Amino acid sequence: MHEQLYTTQSPTRLFFRCALPSMLSMAMTALYTVADGFFVGHFIGMEALAAVNLVMPPIMMSFALSDMLAVGSSVQIAIRLGEKKEREASRIFSVCTLLIIGIACLIGLAGYTLAQPLLRLMGADPTVTGLAVKYLRIYALFAPVITVFFAVDNYLRICGKIRYSMGLNVGISLLNILLDWLFVGVLHWGIEAAALASCLSLALGTLLGFAPFLRHKLALRFTRGGIPLALLGNIFANGSSEFFSNIAGSLLMLVLNSVLLRISGAMAVAAFSIVLYVDSIVASLLYGLSDAMQPAISYCYGAGLRRRMFALEKRVLAACAAISLAALIWMQWGGHSVISLFVADGTADLLEMSVNAMKLFSLSYLTGWLGTSLSAFFTAVNRPGLSLTLALCRALVFPLIALAILPSFLGLNGVWLAPPVGCALTAALALMLMARILRRDRSAALQ
Repeated sequence: MHEQLYTTQSPTRLFFRCALPSMLSMAMTALYTVADGFFVGHFIGMEALAAVNLVMPPIMMSFALSDMLAVGSSVQIAIRLGEKKEREASRIFSVCTLLIIGIACLIGLAGYTLAQPLLRLMGADPTVTGLAVKYLRIYALFAPVITVFFAVDNYLRICGKIRYSMGLNVGISLLNILLDWLFVGVLHWGIEAAALASCLSLALGTLLGFAPFLRHKLALRFTRGGIPLALLGNIFANGSSEFFSNIAGSLLMLVLNSVLLRISGAMAVAAFSIVLYVDSIVASLLYGLSDAMQPAISYCYGAGLRRRMFALEKRVLAACAAISLAALIWMQWGGHSVISLFVADGTADLLEMSVNAMKLFSLSYLTGWLGTSLSAFFTAVNRPGLSLTLALCRALVFPLIALAILPSFLGLNGVWLAPPVGCALTAALALMLMARILRRDRSAALQ
């Protein structure tokens, strides 16, 4: 199935077949994150909304190691399948799945025991800190069964189960929204219930995701045997861009939250969380589109189909640019209607601050799509150094430089403008790195 899918269909048809289901899946995943924000903001309050935003960086960091293994192993698995080495691909799949579960167990234990001291260091008031600890500990308890979901989703798409992956993501997202409504909106169980709704949905997704592999009907199957340490090192290296991007992005959020707390208090953090909820939909579309083509691009790279590989990437870049432009226009002129969904009555100041933050933050869509799509491409073609460099600059280095300079002159507006400035610098670097790859590919073709 994967061979027919990746080598015989036209690039445009293959792009739509892979990209649209993945974009829908990621959009639904973002939608249940937005649903959390809606129910938390309306039924629990502004402090709970700020608490969820404070706790998201450590949660995302907890997924970073497993995500590194998932992305790095997906590249090697797809390359092996392109080289017709299915036994080696299955061994990589089996070893990395076990490693991810083992790492998740350690992360869950650490997260549960260190939740309170970690959040106290961030400087929030005791009420917000207490709510954040409750939220984080639910995720820590479920870590062994929810972290591996994102890996199995990658493996399903590599094996051509694109529609199954889409159905799985849509199903668990709808279940999460239903549980949010029941636990928080109807039963009023509090902030722990919002986390519980997400964790129960992801746990079910993990079980259903592994079901096709256990039936031995896919190219990948669980098998005995190990993999060379050198290969494992390459897997870590190739997934390091996603790992450090997640870590760097979470660190940036910690810094941004600390700056916001110092400048305007919990209201600014709540406003930022609302903007990030809305941004998560756009970011998920861009990431889902880029990530959807990784198995196909890696397969073509392993099979030596260079022209087809670049043809697919051109379609990724064009689609990412179109989505970003549409998002920018919508957020500049229609974002107010969405932000009001997260704000309870009587909080006009929060609504005004959030609208202003969105208008400035959304300028990042002018150039941010380049960093996202090209970083995924560098990972797919086994260029971990380039991908890591771009990911670190995009997620941490350039935004921190902007954050160190702009608030001194612009105050709170400087915080909202730091991501757009960081995205512009990242786009320039991404184009330089892509030009280098194209030059080398032309030189190799002439030899």
